[in-house]
Parts: sequence; C-alpha cells; structure tokens
Amino acid sequence: MATRKSLGLGTAPVFLAGISTILGAILFLRFGFAVGTLGLLGVLLIIFIGHLVTVPTALALSEIATNQRVEGGGEYYIISRSFGLNIGATIGIALYFSQAISVAFYVIAFTEAFEPFFNWMIREHNIYLPRQAISLPAMALLSILILNRGGNLGIKALYVVAGILFVALALFFAGSTEYAENTQTSLFSGSFKNMDNFFVVLAIIFPAFTGMTAGVGLSGDLKSPRKSIPIGTMAATFTGMIVYVFVIWKMNASVSPEDMLNKQLVMSDIAIGGKWVIPIGLAASTISSAIGSVLVAPRTLQALGHDRTFPLKVANRFLARGKRKDNEPFNASLVTCLIAFIFVSLGSVNAVASVITMFFMLTYGSICLISFLNHFGSDPSYRPTFRSRWVISLIGFLACLWLMFQINTLLTLLAIAIMILLYYMIQSYHKERKGLQSIFKGALFQLNRRLQLYLQQSMDYRSGESWRPSAISISKETFHRDSVLYLLDWIAYKYGFGTYIHLMDGYFSSENQEESSDILKKLIEKTEKKYKNIYIDTLISPSYTSAIAQSIQLPGISGMENNMVIFDFDKSNPENLDEVIENINMVRAGQNDVCILGTSSKKANYKNGIHIWIRSFDFENSNLMILLGYIISGHPTWYKSPIKIFEIVEEDEVEKTRENLLELMKAGRIPITEKNITIIKKDESLSTKELINENSEEAGLTILGFRASHLKHEGSEFFTGYDKLGDILFVNSHRQKTIS
Repeated sequence: MATRKSLGLGTAPVFLAGISTILGAILFLRFGFAVGTLGLLGVLLIIFIGHLVTVPTALALSEIATNQRVEGGGEYYIISRSFGLNIGATIGIALYFSQAISVAFYVIAFTEAFEPFFNWMIREHNIYLPRQAISLPAMALLSILILNRGGNLGIKALYVVAGILFVALALFFAGSTEYAENTQTSLFSGSFKNMDNFFVVLAIIFPAFTGMTAGVGLSGDLKSPRKSIPIGTMAATFTGMIVYVFVIWKMNASVSPEDMLNKQLVMSDIAIGGKWVIPIGLAASTISSAIGSVLVAPRTLQALGHDRTFPLKVANRFLARGKRKDNEPFNASLVTCLIAFIFVSLGSVNAVASVITMFFMLTYGSICLISFLNHFGSDPSYRPTFRSRWVISLIGFLACLWLMFQINTLLTLLAIAIMILLYYMIQSYHKERKGLQSIFKGALFQLNRRLQLYLQQSMDYRSGESWRPSAISISKETFHRDSVLYLLDWIAYKYGFGTYIHLMDGYFSSENQEESSDILKKLIEKTEKKYKNIYIDTLISPSYTSAIAQSIQLPGISGMENNMVIFDFDKSNPENLDEVIENINMVRAGQNDVCILGTSSKKANYKNGIHIWIRSFDFENSNLMILLGYIISGHPTWYKSPIKIFEIVEEDEVEKTRENLLELMKAGRIPITEKNITIIKKDESLSTKELINENSEEAGLTILGFRASHLKHEGSEFFTGYDKLGDILFVNSHRQKTIS
C-alpha cells in the first residue's frame, strides 16, 4: 500500500470521531421510545448486551493497534493484514458501503432537528415540505467542505459540533420537569416491560453502539496510531456507555412512558431551553456523525484501491489517487459523496439500516476473531503492548453472531450470502493471492499440537478396536510411477491418514538439503490437486533400510503412530522386489501392517470393483483385507464400484464358509451383498494363481494376503505370476483386526 503523508493528528480526534458517532441520532430520536416500550431495566439490558459487542471490539482493536503499524484504512487495514487480502477485501467492501450509506443516514437524521420548522410551514402556510428540502442542501454543503478542505476541516468541525453536543447534554441533565418533582424514582426502581418486543427495540437502537470504531478510520492521519487508537477508542466506548445509562435514567425519572412513546424529541421537554437546545444538539450530533463517516469511508475506499481490490485497474488507480500535497483521498471522497447523495435523495434509509448494522457486526466480529486467533495461535511475533483476554474476544465474536441472528435472521443470511458472493468474485480475479495467512496457520498449528497430545495420551492405536490406517510409503520412484500415491490417497480420503516420503540417496549435507527442499516444493505443486489427502515429504538417507527404520519410528501426521507401511514394485520389472522383502521383517518388528502394491501398466477399470481373495492361510489377514477394500471404496474414484469376495475351500465347507462370511458382513455393517460373495471349490488341476488370474482379470484392484512363511520359502516368486491382473495389493496384518 502506498504511504500517505500523515496529518500528525493526536488522540483527541479519535475520541471525538468515536464519541460524536456514539452520542448521535439514535440517542436523541429513539432512546425515549426504547425506555417507554421496555422500561428502564429493559433498556439497561440492551446497553449491557450492546457492549458485549463494543467493549470486546474496542479492546481487540486496542490490542491489535499496539502490535502493528495501522496504516490508512483503519479497520479494513487490520482485517486485511490479518485474514489476507481476499478475505479482507470482502469485508472491506461491505464495511465501506456501510460507512458510505451511514453518511446518508446521519444527514437524513439531521433533518429531524428541523421538525419545528416543518411543523411551522404546515401550520402557517399549509406547505408540506419534503425532508429533502433540508437534507439535500445539507449533503451538498458537507460534500463541498470535505472535497475542498479535506480531513483538516473535518477535524476542526468535529471539535465545534462535539462542543455543542456536550453543552446540549449538560443542559439536558440540568433540566427538570413537573413529572420528576411528583414522582419518586431511582436507578433501582425501574422495571421490565413488553419483553416480547425486546429484539425489535434492540434492532432499532443498536446503531447507537456502532460508532466506537469511527476514529480508527483516521489511522493513516495519526501521528502515533499505537497510542491514539487504544486510548481514543476505549475512552469513547466507556464514555458513551456511562452517558447512555444516565440518559435513560434521566428520561425514566423525568417524563411518563406515554410521552416517551408519543414524542420523538422528548428530551426537549426535560432540558433547560429544550425547545432550541435539543434540536441544536440533535443537529450537532448527526452532523458530527456524518462528518465522522465522510472522513472514514473515503479512507477505507482509498485503501481498497491501493490493494487493487476491484477488477478494473483504472478504477483502482482512480480510487487510490489522492491530492499531491498530502494524499488526501479526494477521488474516494467524491465517490462516497455521490453514493450518499443517492440515498439522501431517497428520503429514508430505514430499509437498509438493518443491513448496515449487519455489515458493521460482521466487521466487529472479525476484529474480535482476529484477537482470539492471535491469542490461540501463540505467535511469538504477536507482542502487543496492550493486551485483552482471549475469552473476552471470543465472547465478542459469539455475541456478534448471536445478535445478528436475533435481530433479523433473514438479513443475517442475506449479509452472509453477499459476503460469500463478494469473496468468490474477488478470488476469481485475484487467484494469485492464495495460501493461509499466519494468523490461521498459528491457530491450526496450536489446534493440531493439542489434538496430537490428546490423542497420544488418551488412546491406544495398536489395539484391534476402533482401528484406522495410518499408512506411510517410502520410495525412490516418485517420478516414474505413481500408483502408490493413488493408493495412499484412497486410504486417506475419508477414514485414514497417508504419508508419502520421497527418498533421496546420499548423506545429509547442506547441498543435499537444498536439493531436497527444491524437490519437495515441486512435489507439492505436482500433487496438491491430484492427491489432496496425502502429506508429502522428502528424506535423505544412505540406504533404503535406514530410511524405513527412521520413518516408521516417527509419528504420523495425525499424531498417532504410523501402523502400516506400503511398499510398491513394478510387476513388469520387479527389480526392487528383493529389497522390499529384505525389509519386511524389520517393519513387522515395529508391529506394523505391511502392504505391497504390485503396479501394472494395464489401465484399470474401476467400475469393475475391488476383488478380495481369502485363502486358507489368511485367518489373520482377512479382516484387514476386507476393511481396506471398504476404506478404498469410499473414494470418489470407486463410486458405485462393487466389492467382491472370493474364497477357495474344500467342497464340504462351501455353505458353512458362505454363512460365516455373510454373518461377518452383517455384523460389521460392510456393504457386501450375497451375490458378491463367491465360494470356489478347490480344484487340484488348477493352481490358486490360475484361479485368481481367471476370475479377477478385469478387476480394478485385487487384494491378496501373505504370511511371513511365504517370504522364507518362496521369496519374490510368491508375488509374481499374476500377469493377467491389473494392480494387486498384497496384505499382511500384524494382528487380526476386529470387524464389529
């Protein structure tokens, strides 16, 4: 983002921008209605709930601002530099439109200060003037002043209008009424009324709580944002909360509920000189809020332009460009004033006021979430000099979500839908901005660390119960055959975990480590779309055996120990098969299951399903073979592909074997039907390999079992001779698995 010359502002403008927005139109126009409807205690509860959002947000903002340089764009800058530019831009656009439409909202509210004038025109001249007779000239004057004089004039005006506002409030508190003199009330004598309308009233007056971050938008013009933002924001938040409490107490003690419900400017009945003081105070509060919004919104838009948020380069350059002298956002101010003019000309923004609230709530929730994730992630670089508490930030985030749905579920869903649509639009033309920001990485690292510790300390993964595969494969042939990568991806898709290690021959050195890092980068780029479920890594080792020994001793990516090692060999050229066999006993010594994948150049037809062959010696292997077939079939590649079981038995055992298999499938809830179970009678004239070749020639994958004794007596010959088949997975289970 381009740097902009700071105006060198101090803390006071941050406080004034915030407090003048907090003590704005809603305070003068709607607090009487709220107290008249819900009673003193009902509105106190609203103030408490409202500050469950604003106080955590103010604390989170103060914390974040003391950890990093907050440049132009205020809230948008904080969000985009924490969540990333695409997510930040999504929230930033919504935030900008909320701020821009808020200008119109406050200008329209400003016209309510002229209610006596409108009534006089009707009474004396029978002329019904539209509110635009005041609001449009007011908007025009505000636009001219901001466009010509910029932020300096806006800040000076804030001092003037804030002074008028505080004088009006002082005269309000000093005033008295006949009702007050004849009624005994105290802060503890209030009541709850009409609580079925609680959230309706909350929706009406909630915008009163959305002004505490107004001063943050001046971040690019502050001399010391790290100092001014925390002090100014917190002071405005707590000052506003205290004033709110005393205003509703004063109203409750001074006028009847009927008057509060029927008189929009009921405060004028209480204040000294209220006939003139309160309309002037209302005018001051609304115009100061409008000034605050018209100062902040263009700076958000300018920051969005600097970050090339919009699809048109010319639009980004136009919005980012400021005045040569101080980079004052003239173009962004012009766009903001035009948007405000459109809504002012409509005469009312009540229809979009709740949507504005929703986007502000999304912004506040995002800020609280940033603070929470920074606490949870425990990033050493996150060292704010002002610290909130993670639980406070979490409460603020959850309160935002809860209030949004309580105020208006439909508008909440609409706001979320708009945000999702915006995100995908921005993502479509900023595809280069991808990857997790450090705030997400830190939180994921912490979550992963805690889960791994919990899993290690609380569960026994070597038991046969609740078994799931955590498979690892070590191979030098990554760039020559990838069948084992497919297998790992199938296993890890839904039910298991898969790790693939590319082995580099040699001794560890700086040169080899650099080469290893380059290979890993290429592997991740190559496999991230094709094998989404596998963890990829590289290992430098002088021998295949030492590489296996190192790998099987380390925990898997899930935090649990690896419990399965997958070897592979090329059926047409099994030159590495002897090397695989030599290391199987070492792997079994580590209590691991062993799988050997024989890969074929034959194109697999996955629709033909998975064939599992159970033989007389497969007592311990059979359940693992069936479980692996079920796990693999869960991958989309095998969608609607059948699992078929074949077993070779003596003639007198056919029916009993069939019944046992059906009972096993039923008890284990394995989706293998009777028609997919084939019992083959032993035929002395045909070898087992011939039967398998004959029956599974078209299978997508064939699964066979093997025992350690086969390695001793037959060696590599046990795994060869299946020339008609496609890929074959040979399985040896360390112990029998339970299917239940």
